[in-house]
Amino acid sequence: MTNRRLYQLDHCTYICQYHIVFVTKWRGKVLTDKYIKQEMKTMFTRIATWKGLELVGWHVGDEHVHLVLHIPPKYSVSYIVQVLKGKTSGWIKKKTKKFPKGSLWARGYFVSTIGVNELAVRKYVQNQHTHHQEMPRLPL
Repeated sequence: MTNRRLYQLDHCTYICQYHIVFVTKWRGKVLTDKYIKQEMKTMFTRIATWKGLELVGWHVGDEHVHLVLHIPPKYSVSYIVQVLKGKTSGWIKKKTKKFPKGSLWARGYFVSTIGVNELAVRKYVQNQHTHHQEMPRLPL
């Protein structure tokens, strides 16, 4: 787990990092304008701050968006995607007045977890018996 930051809430410690991709309705190339791309990045940053997420990386393509986010376990991924898509759709339509009524985004999305190395976790779990044997016992 090198180069990984642990996050904390009141009663848990976590690393919940996700790669999320969503596309515009009908895969229309409506995000080509530099102003729109910049506004999208601004909105993603504001939403991340508002919800206590960490926005690790993003790419705004002409018809899709890639985000890498740390999402606290108090939120479901589907809720965060709903907030991201809903707020950015409303914001960009209001700012540009270019888009028709309805959502800017298509219904679905792609998500994958970016966790700690699976092999490292398996080894850690398998070696717990030796790990605890090696730890010195404190006198009571």
